[in-house]
Amino acid sequence: MKVVCVGGGPAGLYLSILLKRQDPRHDITVHERDPAGSTYGWGVTYWGGLLEKLHTYDPPSAHAIGAASVSWSGGTAHIHGTTTTRPGDQGFGIGRHRLLDILARRADELGVHLAHGRGVDHATLPDADLVVAGDGVHSTLRDHHAHHFGTKATTGRNKYIWLGTTKAFETFTFAFTDTPHGWIWCYAYPYAQDRSTCVVECSPRTWQALDLDRMDHTDCLGTLQGLFAKPLDGHELIGRPRQDGRAPWQSFRTLTNERWSHGNLVLVGDAAHTTHYSIGAGTTLALEDAMALADSLRATPTPRHALCRYERERTAALLPLQSAARYSAQWYENLPRYARLEPRQMFALLGQRHSPLLPHVPPQLYYRLDQAAHRLEPLRRLKRWLGPRVARTLEATRSR
Repeated sequence: MKVVCVGGGPAGLYLSILLKRQDPRHDITVHERDPAGSTYGWGVTYWGGLLEKLHTYDPPSAHAIGAASVSWSGGTAHIHGTTTTRPGDQGFGIGRHRLLDILARRADELGVHLAHGRGVDHATLPDADLVVAGDGVHSTLRDHHAHHFGTKATTGRNKYIWLGTTKAFETFTFAFTDTPHGWIWCYAYPYAQDRSTCVVECSPRTWQALDLDRMDHTDCLGTLQGLFAKPLDGHELIGRPRQDGRAPWQSFRTLTNERWSHGNLVLVGDAAHTTHYSIGAGTTLALEDAMALADSLRATPTPRHALCRYERERTAALLPLQSAARYSAQWYENLPRYARLEPRQMFALLGQRHSPLLPHVPPQLYYRLDQAAHRLEPLRRLKRWLGPRVARTLEATRSR
């Protein structure tokens, strides 16, 4: 096949690697509008299950990704002047620039053509048997056929900013600061021996009351460093200003598509779906899209049937994660509901934020039920059975 991948992110690059491994005769070009090496971003996070899949699909790139990653286990929360820790699964972090460099080198080694600094849209697409839209949440290829794809985007309430820091955290770390104008918090995790990602979030009211909406970038970083002085332990926050000199605050856009292909055009990664950053799944889902699409193209006799199979498999796989991301975002949007708890209880419910039952049960009661469920298997089964049913009933009632 002749394949054109538009967008040099994880999904497009990894798909090109997998298709070349399946058949070296494939003619594959990855078009990236930015120059080589100009990728902006801090670290991305993933979990051990992804690394196992990467070793199955392409051991050389998996070894390189594993070697360039740092790992941690458990979590730490700073709240009400206390520091609370909890055990947890092992997680991994890697710089986004480093990840893309590894994938690009591997693709080049296999004979993929990498075209940097060359934007491609629907009017300039080369002829190809398959066109892969991996050009992100603002995909121009998808938007040109938005009616067909059934694209829907909803914007979250809270404001957030994606930053780096010279502090190398030892665990996945949460820090909550109570200001006279409301709560502001951050999530941080290491991605190198001397760097971590730090995402700061707050409500629009707090954002405006703290003047974060009007500050220039330097003043914004200074204010945030003061608010999170204890967890940062004297280290700096790092960011890149917008063209107007302001800090790049955003509101998260959750994007879905009813259909993932149109003719020979198929969506992957953020062009197809987004999930709230608080569950740390974006890069994993992009790579898993590439795995599923490569599998479908290998196992199905015609591209049209392969794209249908890919869409079915990925939309089904995404349902629980999209639900978890939705409830996670809502937990943070309703943070004052949980911030009154004592730190140990709040941290426990932070870990339960994906539960569909939690928004409908008083937090202290939910905490007691959750603790009891850990000790009693019948109660644990009841909780798993009851949660989705109560949530569906209450949401249906609200929508009437």
